[in-house]
Amino acid sequence: MELDISTERDAAKCRITVGGEVDVYTSPQLKSHIVDAVDAGCVDLVVDLEGVTFIDSSGLGVLVSGLRRVKERDGSMRIVCTRESILKILRITGLDKVFPIFSSVPDAEGF
Repeated sequence: MELDISTERDAAKCRITVGGEVDVYTSPQLKSHIVDAVDAGCVDLVVDLEGVTFIDSSGLGVLVSGLRRVKERDGSMRIVCTRESILKILRITGLDKVFPIFSSVPDAEGF
């Protein structure tokens, strides 16, 4: 499956919107977008997973490495997700305690 990723930037704030399946084949694309955003100075990062239908451990690993990357620059990374199947994976792995999770982009950006 194809992964759709777009990035919107406003100074040090970025929103990465993801759609499709994040798996071992597509997670390098997501990693590239996160790395590029942070390297370009985005340290206030919102990752919108509303369009994600599936995520596996490689995708979760990309999110964790992205968080580590922004924290090294004293930044933050927040997740937008209301899809129960994705939230369940975040809860099972304990990542719901690692990432602030919001139900909408405006909520996440207004944090």
